[in-house]
Amino acid sequence: MSMIPTRNKAKQIYLIFSIILLFCACGDSKKVDVSNIDLNVTIERFDQDFDKMAVKPMPQQAAYLQKKYGSFYQDYVERVLQAGSVADTAYFGTLKQVFAGKAYQDLKHEVDSVYPTMDMQEAELTDAFRHIKYYFPQFKPMKVYAYFSGFQAQTSIGDGYVAIGLDMFLGAKSKFYPALVQSYPHYLSRRFTPDNITPRVVEAVVREDMFPENKADKSLLARMVYNGKIMYLMDQVLPNVPDSTKIGYTTKQLEWCNTFKKDIWAYFLDENLLYNADYLQIQKYLTEAPFTPGLGEKNESAPKLAVWTGWQIVRKYMEKHPDTTLPQLMAERNAQKILNESKYRP
Repeated sequence: MSMIPTRNKAKQIYLIFSIILLFCACGDSKKVDVSNIDLNVTIERFDQDFDKMAVKPMPQQAAYLQKKYGSFYQDYVERVLQAGSVADTAYFGTLKQVFAGKAYQDLKHEVDSVYPTMDMQEAELTDAFRHIKYYFPQFKPMKVYAYFSGFQAQTSIGDGYVAIGLDMFLGAKSKFYPALVQSYPHYLSRRFTPDNITPRVVEAVVREDMFPENKADKSLLARMVYNGKIMYLMDQVLPNVPDSTKIGYTTKQLEWCNTFKKDIWAYFLDENLLYNADYLQIQKYLTEAPFTPGLGEKNESAPKLAVWTGWQIVRKYMEKHPDTTLPQLMAERNAQKILNESKYRP
């Protein structure tokens, strides 16, 4: 499917949308004052506390970590390191091998150099969590821990905590990522940067803890609107984060979506995709990828087009329903209603 305009028209569109992006980099977020909300985020450096096991008596330090980090310590030892049960001190032998290994020492050195402190991330997360509390007063902030994930996950959610895998935010040019290209190709690792920590933590908390997706919603439209609501919520609680960072696009991919939004919507309609519930057929419009097969030319299309389109639908819906609160939006389960009342006609 070709959606490339003539060269002159393309230049005009590019200039117009570049200007729009400069002035509207953060979507339809509403500025609210959260300075008086009594909430402060401290990122506990589990990575540093855990490292002390290499020099302190292990039984005492293990007891300290279990008391300070609760279930996270057990999750880390048993699930991340797969070192055995914390109920059996035999796992201490595995930990000694980890600490003695060059791989661990190299990673520790890199993380310490990139994150000597996390003051900036604490300030960003404090602001984001205050925004969540502003819109959802019942929100109970989770404890935030920083750790080495073994290059397994950027964030993980557990019982009362959200954990940040610092080894997955070392910067796009980190020496570690080329060796992991089979698991994390460049279109993913380019986002393994410090400025992605706060949006990824917020997205994890919102998606996995506050508003998990209903497994009964199988159609592309339902998934589209669900993702659109998540992205709109991120608009409101991350008012200073660019759209490209929130959704994980390059600037060019975001421009591509804005340029061809009419064609994207026409494609979904022409292919009868909105009510398709076959995940094998619709997953390519929802999941991470370098581009979307079948749309655009020269692999220039953006991925996750259903997520981006759902985002625009929800923005239109809220634009036409200014009295609707964020909790009311998130509670609205009728995706067809949101689509109809958005009058989304790009």
